[in-house]
Amino acid sequence: MAQSPSDAASGAKSHHDILRRMSLSSPGLQRKNSLVDVDPRAANPTLGLSGGVISATFCIPHSLQLRSGADWGTGTRRGTSALFDSFKHLSSDKTPWNHTLVGWTGEINVPDDLTPPDTPPATTTASRIPPLNKSSAPIPVDVFTKPAEQPQSEGLWVSKSDQSRLEWQLAHDKECRTIPVWLSDDTEGDAEGALCLRDQSRWRRYAEHELYTLFHYKQHEPTNGRAERASWADYYRMNQKFANRILEVYKPGDIVMIHDYHLLLLPSMLRLRIPHMYIAFFLHIPFPSSEFLRCLPRRKDVLEGVLGSNLIGFQAHGYSRHFVSCCTRILGFHSDITGVDAYGARVTVGVFPIGIDAAGVAKLAFDNPIINDQVKALRRLYEGKKIIVGRDRLDSVRGVAQKLMAFERFLEKYPEMREKVVLLQVTSPTSIEEEKGDSNNKIANKVSELVAKINGLYGSLGFSPVQHYPQYLSQDEYFALLRAGDTGLITSVRDGMNTTSLEYVVCQRDDHGPLILSEFSGTAGSLKDAIHINPWDLTGVADAINYALTMSEDKKSAMHQSLHHHVTTRTVQAWSNGFLKRLLSVLNSHNATIATPLLDKVALLTQYRAANKRLFMFDYDGTLTPIVKDPAAALPSDRLIRTLKALATDPRNAIWIISGRDQEFLQHQLGHIPEIGFSAEHGSFMRHPGSKEWENLAEKFDMSWQKEVFDCFQKYTEMTPGSFIERKRCALTWHYRPSDPELGAHMARECQKELENTVGKKWDVEVMTGKANLEVRPTFINKGEIVKRLVAAYGHDIGQPPEFALCLGDDFTDEDMFRALNASSLNPNHVFTVTVGASSKMTLAHWHLLEPADVISSIALLNGGDGNVADLGPLAIVEGRIPEELPGGVIPDEMPGGRL
Repeated sequence: MAQSPSDAASGAKSHHDILRRMSLSSPGLQRKNSLVDVDPRAANPTLGLSGGVISATFCIPHSLQLRSGADWGTGTRRGTSALFDSFKHLSSDKTPWNHTLVGWTGEINVPDDLTPPDTPPATTTASRIPPLNKSSAPIPVDVFTKPAEQPQSEGLWVSKSDQSRLEWQLAHDKECRTIPVWLSDDTEGDAEGALCLRDQSRWRRYAEHELYTLFHYKQHEPTNGRAERASWADYYRMNQKFANRILEVYKPGDIVMIHDYHLLLLPSMLRLRIPHMYIAFFLHIPFPSSEFLRCLPRRKDVLEGVLGSNLIGFQAHGYSRHFVSCCTRILGFHSDITGVDAYGARVTVGVFPIGIDAAGVAKLAFDNPIINDQVKALRRLYEGKKIIVGRDRLDSVRGVAQKLMAFERFLEKYPEMREKVVLLQVTSPTSIEEEKGDSNNKIANKVSELVAKINGLYGSLGFSPVQHYPQYLSQDEYFALLRAGDTGLITSVRDGMNTTSLEYVVCQRDDHGPLILSEFSGTAGSLKDAIHINPWDLTGVADAINYALTMSEDKKSAMHQSLHHHVTTRTVQAWSNGFLKRLLSVLNSHNATIATPLLDKVALLTQYRAANKRLFMFDYDGTLTPIVKDPAAALPSDRLIRTLKALATDPRNAIWIISGRDQEFLQHQLGHIPEIGFSAEHGSFMRHPGSKEWENLAEKFDMSWQKEVFDCFQKYTEMTPGSFIERKRCALTWHYRPSDPELGAHMARECQKELENTVGKKWDVEVMTGKANLEVRPTFINKGEIVKRLVAAYGHDIGQPPEFALCLGDDFTDEDMFRALNASSLNPNHVFTVTVGASSKMTLAHWHLLEPADVISSIALLNGGDGNVADLGPLAIVEGRIPEELPGGVIPDEMPGGRL
């Protein structure tokens, strides 16, 4: 053992050897194994790991209260306790990781200076927390006096010093080093760095109103979409602000772990900035089938966003199957149950059922004498009766109404159990934005009606079979409730992870009460020995309740033993370790893969606005229009023509269509836009903007080779039904898209071999394979030569190179354009080479778009030519706020708080 750092260094053969010696000598670092055994840097030397893990979650574990000029007030945030426990574990000395948590501050509160010191706690009806339903609101003493209305807040101002004070407090948090994300409009602040937090809940609005509901198989009524576009812009900006905050602390070799549906866009946003970043994503709620996800207007954006990860984790197998199916059905990516091929890389998908801190729960539940007294008091209160416990949030996916209806059916079917069983049901307000307000009142009223009906039918003056408590429970009360129960009943109709079921198993350590669990809960696949029920089958649930209450002690003990073993071994600590271990395995197997990220529209728009001269170069088929079976049917859409015209009206823009099409086609379809230049037949002919004359670049080249090529093509056309020959001025193309796919591909390979061995050896021509076609053209003619000519010409005309160059193409002939631009003298930050298509192809382009519709949307974003499809997310980031008037004169609906 080394007694000092110098002793450790003496005779050491490597840095890892020094760490091992120091770990043996330092009491604070002594563990069961040496650091060499547990340090992932030593186990994965090729990854260049830094040992750091950055976790990103929507909200930090603390609820915050601003005390201007003093330390911030902090409390424990309700919900997601298992996730917060995983952060504590990663930050502890039980792991080798250096952990940092990044999260939003959440809605910041301010203390009420008028509140007297004896004010009841926040869980009472005297607090400012709204009642769970209107009928439970307190009755005013003077019914003729109108309650004082709270003035509409103009926003909460947080000074720079207060921001710094909170960041210092959170950075020195004993349980987890935390970095807050400040969410506000960039234009709402002052020169001294103060922030104005206006309508704070808007940052969760899209995720909890659109995503949470759809992911739980609920759909909204159709709307005009204006409010949804504005909330999407906030969602996009929020993810971008998270990306910026993470990059402030990121070091090469760090692992970034992103959690849940609020941050679905974050993986790709980080991948755009750091292509080789190690990113894992875990979704804690269900993932819907493709039939439901198709109903989301931003379905592609959501899938593309999360596919920036190296590893994506889900709670259950069904959710992972839905995800890979959506990637294939919606994006066209090849996928299987293990992952998705996207943008030239493999994104691995896995199932990782999360657990709880079982040891921590057991300590809290059994080592507190207050809880012991509360358990005894509950059992005395309901002496002689079996206690069924239920604790749920009051939202539509928890199945509280189904639980009550099933309990009513139980009392009806088993009259001998009446007055022998009591259901203790606690419902706490939901934290989901979508479920608040009127929808919450509907659910609460439905629950109240069912409780009253059951107690009226089966109760008496001295006993009510349903004891309903619509309130928050303290931690002590919650664990006392779980310990006192004879049966736990969970009837969620759609659920991700249900921690109550796991905590119930731990709390039944001594009494072995059975657990009844909905098969629609994400935890059901893990707790296979629980009594699984379909919450929609009321009679089946009633039978399960009777079975659980009449089960023999031996059966209860055996069931609990299996469940308890699972919960205490598959803990949240084991989940964290296993998820990271799987990520490292994925990184080792795919470390050399280089993905082509999605086009960074923020960088594109920023550079476009800063440039004085811009050069656009578009392929036609597969880029501006979709690939179709009949090439003559690939006509430009009205939207495309509208967008190109709007782009061409700016004199700073030079627009070129560089296509394999002939002059006649391009002239007929787009020639009516005089500001556009054309290059036909892969560069054989050019027509400059404002001109009607075509320049023949292959005028002096001998075209005698065409007869021999035509004869060869004719032979294979006769052998391939449906195929045909397209004759161009400088090229010949054989199309076999209408033919049988297998026959066409086989004949194309045979034809290519024959041409390369005959014509290719006698003439200076090349045989090119396209999308369901073969083309023969002169070797010196290609799209890359046209790009070189255009860059040089426009640089000469204005005295300096273009400050913005956007080049888009979809097949291998367009790689010549990308190669020429990458090798040009243009500033790399001013060049955007974009390949179009869903295939996982190798490309020289730096960016990726999925389909021609995305190309048109990206152009529309630049010039404001189509306000109905302009992407508000990037636009709001560049401008620092949601524009009051969108491109094309579209004005979004007014949002709560008077904000547009």
